[in-house]
Amino acid sequence: MAKKVLVVDDEKSILTLLQYNLEQAGYSVATAMDGEEGKNLALEINPDLIVLDLMLPKLDGIEVCKQLRQQKVMVPILMLTAKDDEFDKVLGLELGADDYMTKPFSPREVVARVKAILRRSQIQSDLKEAVPEEDDERLKFGDLQIYPDRYEAFF
Repeated sequence: MAKKVLVVDDEKSILTLLQYNLEQAGYSVATAMDGEEGKNLALEINPDLIVLDLMLPKLDGIEVCKQLRQQKVMVPILMLTAKDDEFDKVLGLELGADDYMTKPFSPREVVARVKAILRRSQIQSDLKEAVPEEDDERLKFGDLQIYPDRYEAFF
């Protein structure tokens, strides 16, 4: 089943460009043209990743990100914006964005970053499921956990 990507941007040409390139890469794509619609769609369709513009009507991207994180929606978010000020980048990342790209951008780079973010989130998800129960005998050295009885180690 194709991974779902939600693209939220108020420029129709950017939505069309990203939707086309992401669909060509094998993703299922939903789009929204304002922050309020984007937030509601994110809650409704539960996407695997959100590409989110910062400057949006109704709710800006920062507020969308903040509200989703407050509602414990931990889907990866790639911020995409014309703002290239360091303050905006840091604020977006601190509020829960996973990556940040500035416009103009290469559609191929956006697709590559989407793939990388989804790969990382899948690895993290797999690791959470693979970690044994806490009542097993465990040796811990920093981030390394060894379960001698099971011949398993996790880092």
